[in-house]
Amino acid sequence: MSFENIYWGDIGAALGQTLAMVGGALLLTVIVGLPLGILLFLTGRQQLFQAPVAYGGLSFVLNIIRSVPFIILLIVLMPVTVIVTGTSLGIRGVIFPLVVGTAPFFARLVETALREVDRGVIEASLAMGASTRQTILRAVLPEALPSLLAAVTVTAIVLVDYTAMSGAIGGGGLGDLAIRYGYHRFQTEIMLVCVAILIVFVQLIQASGNRLVAHFSRK
Repeated sequence: MSFENIYWGDIGAALGQTLAMVGGALLLTVIVGLPLGILLFLTGRQQLFQAPVAYGGLSFVLNIIRSVPFIILLIVLMPVTVIVTGTSLGIRGVIFPLVVGTAPFFARLVETALREVDRGVIEASLAMGASTRQTILRAVLPEALPSLLAAVTVTAIVLVDYTAMSGAIGGGGLGDLAIRYGYHRFQTEIMLVCVAILIVFVQLIQASGNRLVAHFSRK
């Protein structure tokens, strides 16, 4: 095994693709998952808009999506992905299934974070005449911010894992490079470099998330 024949240009390009997939998918996941999590919280038991039927139906749908292994979800969603994005390959073809796979997961984390907010904060806000919207935006979400940042951090790490899996169907990025060269062509050194980069990437995400959580927790 020699590291002299590693295609560093290809690895750099693959890293850029992974960063683009994780960044794009994380942004869309937060945009989709945050409202879903808030809706789960509001319609849950003993909450402001308690609605067992609505909560149960939404929970059922989200749990179904979460139950499907991501590699299978990628394949199942291929026809829909082609309709939505025009392709099932590359960055554009992977973003959609990444969001579908992680938004339910993030929504559950958001629900849990909001449930941890002291009930007294909500009651005090309502007692001062705030509407439900104002209570959520100005009281509950700021109070839950450290937990929400932790949820974003965990979701970002999950997305790194998922982008690596997407390489199995030509999704691009480090996972695709590791599979094409490290597995199919038996170039183990390339696979090891890709794995090492992914490990460092995850460590950086976790460290950054921890810093943000600590910073806003002190506030």
